[in-house]
Amino acid sequence: MTQIKTERILSNPAIGIDHAGEGELLILMHGIGGNRTNWTRQVEAFAPHYHTVAWDARGYGLSDDYDGPLDFNAFSRDLLKVLDHFGVEKAHICGLSMGGRIAQDFYLYYPERVKTLALVATFSGFKKLNSEERARFVALRLKPLVEDGKEPKDIAPIVAKTLIGPGADEKHYNQLVASMEALHKDSYVKTIQETTAYDKALELENITVPTLLVFGEHDSLTPPTIGRAMADRIADATYVEVPRSGHLINIEEADIFNDAVLTFLAKHP
Repeated sequence: MTQIKTERILSNPAIGIDHAGEGELLILMHGIGGNRTNWTRQVEAFAPHYHTVAWDARGYGLSDDYDGPLDFNAFSRDLLKVLDHFGVEKAHICGLSMGGRIAQDFYLYYPERVKTLALVATFSGFKKLNSEERARFVALRLKPLVEDGKEPKDIAPIVAKTLIGPGADEKHYNQLVASMEALHKDSYVKTIQETTAYDKALELENITVPTLLVFGEHDSLTPPTIGRAMADRIADATYVEVPRSGHLINIEEADIFNDAVLTFLAKHP
């Protein structure tokens, strides 16, 4: 059985991670309502092949909060420090939803540090979504916390239902709710505010590393149409659409997801 080590690394802010395995470094990054524990099944599955690290982004999970507003590019600078901490020049970078946007931003600024990209249930930035989609995303998450004085635990069951697919079972739903209940309210609010405003999007045509895109059949936030359009813009991209899945593909259809990622990485050692 895989022994996963949980620790805090770096400083200002300290970053919480779960990691296991040896070999090439593979980084897993969660979405805006998640944390490192969303990736436990992946750390277990990937550790026999790669040194697999699932992080808590700054302001999430075991990672430190921070003063002042969020600069979205700070996530990429944190990720650079993680690579340097482990003494590697390049890593395989995998991100879901917001994690996928961080992966794109990291490639924009540090392409020489990336071996491969896996972009999961993500998009190129909120500027690519229409105003109605942006407004709905913000209202569902921000208004209850800021205007109504609610806590993450109050909105978690409602938001989770909008993300989970029809094939998900109660265990998957409860895992998503639990990760949202654990959100740091102030940091989460700052992340929503900044992620919807950040407009320094990577031009996907400039990606030259092997790239995998994984999207869920029933994902209403980042539907397969977004994934296929992104894949068309990336040279030699591999596109995988997972039946039955909603937004949290790595949780809802872990076996299919793990097989897709491992098959892709095996082709690009």
